[in-house]
Amino acid sequence: MTDAITIISPLQGTVWAINVVEGETVRAGHVLLVIESMKMEHPIVAPQAGTITHVDIVANAQIAKGDALLTMSCAAVADDPSDVPHAESDATAKPDRVDLAEVRQRHDYGLDANRTAAVARRRTTKRRTARENIADLVDDGSFVEYGPLVIAAQRRRRETQDLIERTPADGMVSGVARINGELFDDRAAQAVVISYDYMVLAGTQGQQNHRKKDRMFELAERQQLPVVFFTEGGGGRPGDTDGLGIAGLDCLAFAYWGKLSGLVPMIGINAGYCFAGNAAILACCDVIIATEDSNIGMAGPAMIEGGGLGRYHPTEIGPIDTQVSNGVVDIRVRDEAHGVEVAKKYLSYFQGPLAAFDIPDQHKLRYAVPENRKQVYDMRSVIDGLFDVDSILELRAEWAPGMITSFARIEGRPVGVIANNPHHLGGAIDRDACDAAARFMQLCDAHDIPIVFLCDTPGFMVGPESESQGMVRRAGRMFVIGASLTVPFMTVITRKGYGLGAQAMAGGGFRMPLFTVAWPTGEIGGMGLEGAVSLGYRKELEAIEDPVEREKLFDQMVQRMYDHGKAVSAASHFEFDDVIDPADTRSWILSALMSAPDPEPRHGKKRAAVDTV
Repeated sequence: MTDAITIISPLQGTVWAINVVEGETVRAGHVLLVIESMKMEHPIVAPQAGTITHVDIVANAQIAKGDALLTMSCAAVADDPSDVPHAESDATAKPDRVDLAEVRQRHDYGLDANRTAAVARRRTTKRRTARENIADLVDDGSFVEYGPLVIAAQRRRRETQDLIERTPADGMVSGVARINGELFDDRAAQAVVISYDYMVLAGTQGQQNHRKKDRMFELAERQQLPVVFFTEGGGGRPGDTDGLGIAGLDCLAFAYWGKLSGLVPMIGINAGYCFAGNAAILACCDVIIATEDSNIGMAGPAMIEGGGLGRYHPTEIGPIDTQVSNGVVDIRVRDEAHGVEVAKKYLSYFQGPLAAFDIPDQHKLRYAVPENRKQVYDMRSVIDGLFDVDSILELRAEWAPGMITSFARIEGRPVGVIANNPHHLGGAIDRDACDAAARFMQLCDAHDIPIVFLCDTPGFMVGPESESQGMVRRAGRMFVIGASLTVPFMTVITRKGYGLGAQAMAGGGFRMPLFTVAWPTGEIGGMGLEGAVSLGYRKELEAIEDPVEREKLFDQMVQRMYDHGKAVSAASHFEFDDVIDPADTRSWILSALMSAPDPEPRHGKKRAAVDTV
């Protein structure tokens, strides 16, 4: 017995092809005919084995949904398994489709392995390729690239195949990846990673890679992802021909990039030449990490010469010694590998606490500051002894020597450290020290990192030379920014805490921090003791003609004021919270951190931006 079934059209369209005739036996899954609808071809297949008994339509016929297409009798015809379409799992056994092969080939043009001549030239500079730097930075297999098939906007002057081969990704590799994924959860480890490719048109900024930057910066803003940017390159590219504009000054990349300041960590790494637009990108970063062979400037040799300012070799423009001494470069590194290592450590402070940590011997802190109040000591040794082992990363170590700004950890928790340096001007806060502290406060506050102040200062630097450098406004920065801090902060007076400078090291006053404590070596006063005696007892001192007797009286008065202002005396008046055993400092800091409420999850900025200077 046989059953007859009618095949009905599932949609409106045109009969594009009929693949069967009356009397033909078909298997289940056989394509009976093809209907074209809205420029798409829809195969109609046999639901089961049978014989075609009648075809109701002809080729090119217009049909409606529900129209009869053909009739077939479904006798007991055995299905041949070989006729059944392969399961999805068998797809890997098939040869590559032509379209997929083309996609793979296009991606391969950008790989270092297929750019042997360009890589060989790169090796002569003793630097790594863009992809090698990214591979070193990110977790294995985590890099998802955006825009790898983009080519330079030069189709009007060069053949497309030449651009495909010689300008892969338009000279900029960009994507999203995990960094430090072995230490932090997946979300905390996600970051945007971008690198100019110096092997493509000297790492210059082209029309298309500007658009790629726009895309990545928008993504970083939307997802609140940190950005790590390798910036080597020669600036704007004059050779692109495909655009409609004149100067390209309406590009959005610099505005989008600057807008990220204060929202996400922005990390710049440079090796080699970095001029003009590339330098402007680097300049916006929260931290600039640069190799010994870096040259960084707002213009390269051609622009300088074009401006009538003389002829210079690229190595004469913004060398590393210049850029670390003036505060442009935050961290000087040996090479790109070292730069990547430092970048990963820097980023980790913004990714969260670490579970594993080692504590230095806290008893050594009792001897870190000499009992002789005039004997200098090493504040960096104090920092190393106070915070977790190997957790310190100092910024701008070769600029603003009077103020030490570092990231550190205490029981794995990230903190910022701002400390006076008694080796420079006795710890007095000069112009550069003000700028270093003020900017670092903004950086920590913008990203919810608590701050520990280590105070040892006779106050702000004074005198005609200091005032000629704009000291008044610089001092004001510390007070204005300190008063606006929203993160927990605390102050430890290791020795001197005098005048306005000491108040600036406490967010404006000793009552502003979560705690203000002093070590036994601490001493406080409205101004430095020697200055206070000279000013307050001038008439008495001038009345003594014998210089030996005058000096003797001066020393006695200084000692009297020290006895009055030394830590244990001042604490009895409750000008600060306690005098503590230095070995207990970590306990105070941890108590404050644990007492402070956790910051609310942010969906935007706390501060409009972080200063670049």
